[in-house]
Amino acid sequence: MTDYNTLYIPGDLEKKTINTVVEVSEGSILKVEYNREKGTFELDRIEPSIFAKPANYGFIPGTLDDDGDELDTLIVSPVPMPVGIVLQAHILGVLNFEDDGEQDHKIICVPADDRDSDNRIKSLEDLGERWKQKIEYHFRTYKDLKKPGTTKVLGYGNADDAVRVIEECIERFAKR
Repeated sequence: MTDYNTLYIPGDLEKKTINTVVEVSEGSILKVEYNREKGTFELDRIEPSIFAKPANYGFIPGTLDDDGDELDTLIVSPVPMPVGIVLQAHILGVLNFEDDGEQDHKIICVPADDRDSDNRIKSLEDLGERWKQKIEYHFRTYKDLKKPGTTKVLGYGNADDAVRVIEECIERFAKR
């Protein structure tokens, strides 16, 4: 059995880099989730096509967010990434998000070695306001057909804010 939580450390927070595992490719309507007990990726459900993921979606091994799952990541890249790959990523910030009354943070990151863009994306500001609007819209509405009004976007934090969230989630994982 492969367990990403024992194979990988969360990252090097002093350098603002993390290890992240891709669960859902950008543009996908397949809601895939990592089953930590089995070390497998499993299809949870198929979402309506209007709720396709606006970014690659993953998690940081060795972390645990308030919702009981590994800490989520939104991985910005020029192409969709395959499920199950692990990459080192540079932290840009955090989307503060609430789902069914629980904190469900999303760490926003980019691949640490993006030679295509010459590593030009260094902060949330480099993504632009339109990108942030699309992300906010997606997370505000993606459950509206099943459970309207159960999600809340609470704003963005910078890379330092994201590191604080990651540190809290590393502590929570260690205490489990």
